[in-house]
Amino acid sequence: MLKRTLKRIAQTVWGKFESKEEIIKFSLLGLIFGLIIGCYWTLRPIKDSIFAAMVGVDYQPIAKWVSLVVVSTLVLVYGKLVDTFSRDRVFYILTSIYALAAFSFAWAFSNPEIGLQNTVLDPMRITGWLWYVYVESFGSLIVALFWSFTTDITDENAAKRGFPLIAMLGQLGNIVGPLFLRAERLGFAHSGPVVAIGGIMTLAIGILIWVFMRVVPASQLKGYEGKETKEEKKMHDEPGFFDGLKLLFTQPYLMGIFLIITIYEVVITIIDFQLKSAAKSAYPTEKAMANFLADFGVMTGVISMLCVLLGINSIQRIMGTTASLVFVPLLVAMGVVAVWVHPTLGIVFWVMAIGKAINYALNQPTIKQLYIPTTKETKYKSTAWIEMFGSRGAKASGSAINAVKLFLTRKFGPAGTAMFLNVSVGASLGLIGIWLLVVVYVARIYNKAIKHNEVVC
Repeated sequence: MLKRTLKRIAQTVWGKFESKEEIIKFSLLGLIFGLIIGCYWTLRPIKDSIFAAMVGVDYQPIAKWVSLVVVSTLVLVYGKLVDTFSRDRVFYILTSIYALAAFSFAWAFSNPEIGLQNTVLDPMRITGWLWYVYVESFGSLIVALFWSFTTDITDENAAKRGFPLIAMLGQLGNIVGPLFLRAERLGFAHSGPVVAIGGIMTLAIGILIWVFMRVVPASQLKGYEGKETKEEKKMHDEPGFFDGLKLLFTQPYLMGIFLIITIYEVVITIIDFQLKSAAKSAYPTEKAMANFLADFGVMTGVISMLCVLLGINSIQRIMGTTASLVFVPLLVAMGVVAVWVHPTLGIVFWVMAIGKAINYALNQPTIKQLYIPTTKETKYKSTAWIEMFGSRGAKASGSAINAVKLFLTRKFGPAGTAMFLNVSVGASLGLIGIWLLVVVYVARIYNKAIKHNEVVC
């Protein structure tokens, strides 16, 4: 009786899966994504705490720009890997490299001379910069590769059923990772050993992909099969190192996805810097700040999972893609106004947690579905470029705005902080207005392509 009731509720909230094989497919994908997000959110809080403890929190805006430059190069390498190897082998290669790097960082952070026991802040401590870029690139490449892989083997109807399940299990990883894998809870003096645990989790991602390829039947590895014109087919059959970048700047549809991601990240990065600055003042040690940011990660995961369990994805399934995409910028606009009215650590904490949670639970799964009516090359190559330029580039742009805040506060004191707050709120609301126009345009193209079984680009 209970089993039937839970099944009925699940079908009402997420939709009915067509077969046992489909359930296995999305459950395994959700487990893999949960491990990826769990690993990322384990490393993300200590990314900021370690950088702040070694280099200094004031250098974070510069670190965003350094990350953009380095990740740009890595995306080129990623594109070459996609051209050369099968998709699952790209996973094996990248997870092995990132795991080895994690073990190297764990050793460095535990070294008494160059590691976290050395509490002298110095912008010349290269390990801190490399660590920041490492975590940023992990969030770009591994996550982009997962979603490219997933949308390539999923059609538009299955995505509506399966992507919410993937999102829910991803947020479970978001909760479990930072909740349990933190230096304070595990009794470590600093976060170095936690980095080594992240390396083990990264290796496990590659192993689960290997299991997935051998457990899921071939019938479940087929994706969207829309009609493609001869000109489009010819364009996508021509190999090229910069194909993904070329597609991004020549296809309005992809540029629209790029702008959706970019504007969100610019606005959130501005608020995020306020959170990190306030947190560093309230929690001065590396372990204390890492613990606070881990709590933030856990709360983000809890809110996101509750949203999925309560059926927030039904907005898209029932009301359509346009409504789903419009909901998030409206919510972010409310958060920007809240921070403007009460710019305290508590308000910023909850605005960031809710904003990121809704993004993970609703916005990202919807955006990933936008790639379904595209070619395989577009899915793999343009996704990486969009993730890099859209996400990392936007964070770098938002950090440039944050650098202006530092200048104003040092020159004008508290008055400078108030000046920046007013300007940033006005700019954020203006960007959100553009965001709303773009989502309507992109959703219209997506709906038309799905309706007529066409390939957009």
